[in-house]
Amino acid sequence: MAEISHRALRELIVSFGGCDEYYTEMISAGALLGGGPYESYYIDGGPCPGRVVYQLAGADEGQLAAAAAKLDWVEKAGIDINMGCSAPAIVRTGAGVRWMDSPDKAGQMIRRVRRAVTGRLSVKLRIGPRDDPEYLLRFCRRLESEGVEQITLHPRTAKEKFKRRARWEYVGLLRGALGIPVVGNGDINSAEDLVRRAAGDCDGVMIGRLAVRAPWIFAQVRGPVLPAVLPETVNLEEIALRFLELLAQYQPRDFLLSRARRFFTYFCDNLLWGTYLKTLLAREPELSAMARLLSVFFREHPEQRDLPIPQVRYGNPPPPA
Repeated sequence: MAEISHRALRELIVSFGGCDEYYTEMISAGALLGGGPYESYYIDGGPCPGRVVYQLAGADEGQLAAAAAKLDWVEKAGIDINMGCSAPAIVRTGAGVRWMDSPDKAGQMIRRVRRAVTGRLSVKLRIGPRDDPEYLLRFCRRLESEGVEQITLHPRTAKEKFKRRARWEYVGLLRGALGIPVVGNGDINSAEDLVRRAAGDCDGVMIGRLAVRAPWIFAQVRGPVLPAVLPETVNLEEIALRFLELLAQYQPRDFLLSRARRFFTYFCDNLLWGTYLKTLLAREPELSAMARLLSVFFREHPEQRDLPIPQVRYGNPPPPA
């Protein structure tokens, strides 16, 4: 969720009633310690800092421990170590899923980070370098023994892309074997998927791209039991323009275009002509030009402005999301 899970998106989700926790973009431990010019934006926990989990990435255990200690004083829900990112640029540095190559090395790093923080420490990971359930169990038991208090599993191997289905049976495998909460992530493409997975063998569900496409998704599935701002239809034009306003308010100028384009990569999937609109938006040099283009698009295609949002029905009380 690089370039996506920042304050502007959180503000948009909160406007529909919010969710339980918000994970930040990956924060480079080295850059945070070095006082880079953009780090204040990465650690901006608004508008609900007590529900934010700061996600750290890095290949050096000393830097990860020091960065975690630096964040320990910040209001938050917890600190998370990323052991699941498989982007080549991250893997080449030894960060992300590369930590899963060695249970001993990963365990030593977690022990050091654990000593540096007083709050909740979690980890997000994948199945591992290969499809080996015994290796995954051994790896996660080591993390648990070193003080990890929650694991989020994206159940694909280090080299698998999204074309291979997420194997949620591994989430259940971990939940049955560990004494800490296990959260599942992957292939959540609709409200029905979210409800089905949350009612299964896991302690929670993490969603990424769906929350960008449908920032009202949490209100949609939790509306029966929690206060939510969800009408029968949502105005896609208003939401798109509101996001651009939030982006300009809470992100540095150098980040605006890249983050706007990433948002519309997913949000435009709500539209019949979404691919065409994505292409046009990607050509625009300023947020103001994007806003004008959106207004023209919806003026020419008013039938696509309002999207019906059916409320999810439950036979039992809705699960946490």
